[in-house]
Amino acid sequence: MKLLAPSILSADFSKLGEQIKEVEEAGADIIHLDIMDGRYVPNITFGIPVVESIRPITKLPFDAHLMIVEPEKYALDFIKAGVDMVSFHMDATIHSHRLVDLIKSNGAKAGVVLNPATPVNTLEEIIHYIDYVLIMSVNPGFGGQKFIPQTAEKVKKLKLLMEETGRTDLLIEIDGGVSKDNINYLSLLGVNIFVAGSAVFKGDIKENVRILKQGMEICI
Repeated sequence: MKLLAPSILSADFSKLGEQIKEVEEAGADIIHLDIMDGRYVPNITFGIPVVESIRPITKLPFDAHLMIVEPEKYALDFIKAGVDMVSFHMDATIHSHRLVDLIKSNGAKAGVVLNPATPVNTLEEIIHYIDYVLIMSVNPGFGGQKFIPQTAEKVKKLKLLMEETGRTDLLIEIDGGVSKDNINYLSLLGVNIFVAGSAVFKGDIKENVRILKQGMEICI
């Protein structure tokens, strides 16, 4: 499974609906939502009202990355607003397992996020309960950052942990600096979901989506 998830953080918000329709028509698979609260990360983006307003625009799944403290207070509201996937940072909540159960019991897929400095082994006690892992290949908080090369080693370590724990069905998502120059390599490593912001929305959107999807599918 190889899926492209454009991050609307890099879209032109003056024509957000139009650009969401454009990425859908171009063949994107998921709409990625970067939710920032100005506390967990040094930036503020958008919240539930924006999600509700764009939900009728597209049939694509919504993937919400909650870069917020106490995500357990808001996860259900995002699901009610139309989000299909919810990921959170374990250091932002006290009861990670309880939050995973809340997300999944309300019909959404649950994911855990690893920051660049977060070791893969932090997943050992929760890997049997989640649906996917989001590996940050930049430090969260801002779009347009450069890919951190060491992140590739983290993908390899996660693949090993998945094999050791029998969770080979777990999806691996990557976010940060994904481009036409590295997407093929990341796909070969075993990444399933590719979040791309400026690589999609800067320039010709449809052509960017075509190039990225072509790159992630070449796994020979």
